[in-house]
Amino acid sequence: MTEAILLVGGKGTRLRPLTVHTPKPMVRAAGVPFLTHQLARAKAAGVEHIVLATSYLAEVFEPYFGDGSSLGLHLEYVTEEEPLGTGGAIRNVASRLHSGPDEPVLVFNGDILTGLDIDALVRTHETTGADVSLHLTKVTDPRAYGLVPTDDTGRVLAFLEKPQTPEEIVTDQINAGAYVFRRSVIDTIPAGRPVSVERETFPELLATGAHLQGMVDSTYWLDLGTPAAFVRGSADLVLGRAPSPAVPGRCGDRLILPSATVAPDAKLAGGTVVGEGAFVAEGARVFGSTILPGAVIEPGAVITDSLIGTRARVGTRTVLTDTVIGDGAVIGPDNELRSGVRVWCNAHIPPASLRFSPDNT
Repeated sequence: MTEAILLVGGKGTRLRPLTVHTPKPMVRAAGVPFLTHQLARAKAAGVEHIVLATSYLAEVFEPYFGDGSSLGLHLEYVTEEEPLGTGGAIRNVASRLHSGPDEPVLVFNGDILTGLDIDALVRTHETTGADVSLHLTKVTDPRAYGLVPTDDTGRVLAFLEKPQTPEEIVTDQINAGAYVFRRSVIDTIPAGRPVSVERETFPELLATGAHLQGMVDSTYWLDLGTPAAFVRGSADLVLGRAPSPAVPGRCGDRLILPSATVAPDAKLAGGTVVGEGAFVAEGARVFGSTILPGAVIEPGAVITDSLIGTRARVGTRTVLTDTVIGDGAVIGPDNELRSGVRVWCNAHIPPASLRFSPDNT
């Protein structure tokens, strides 16, 4: 296997305001755009040619990655004029593939952080003679996912959409968002219209007797669709819990990019990232959080499990827990924001305006 399709066209609406100005795969995780980690892992597995299926803010990708040569890859970009869904996006880039009809093509989603053994998935595909092979992972609560039961040999038996009752939960295996397609199967997907591989392509292949093979790999898997998950994924990359050859530094408790400035008595831990040109002032405490480039954290601020957008400012003594601050927003001193609060880009919260606990001063 030498080529892959990477689906990066989604709008990332669940991640807003992070994705107002930036497509989801380009939001920084562990100091670099998340897409960098996926490209690096594909390269490490022997992939040479990757076609990016873009749509939302498509113009952002190529200026950053170019032809991929800096990563040792050959990258091409195909932009959807109208959203085509997962299957439609795969079909839309088929003309850029070089593989022969029976050769394997890796397909993966641009919002999944995983420790998947890509080589093992390809070997499973080849040894079983499958038409499509799927990465499956096990989850403790599968109600939010599509279930994929398999027989004793790993052959897929069905695709079950999100179960609503306990009786419908027949397996804890879910579709983990990475596939190996036989090249000729991609050409059977209808062209020029929206198609979902999960709801249309895969069930139809099963109905016509095609061989769909599942491979369970539960090493590390995280859907980065929500801000809380994205923050956790970035921290896990820094801590070394999630594998990536693209982390720009040694794994550890914190990652400070070269042009960032951190006061000597500031405390950073839990996989915190401080991006290029960002400033963390004296007495600040930051745990498990991402500080994007150019952001300013003022003295005594306490930030936990949060993401601070590009060029945003967090005021003196302000406390943030499980919050997202959009690009360019200003949070004045002595505020307290908790529990999933999202502050939009360029918003301005005056000093001492919001609290989630009594003011005991």
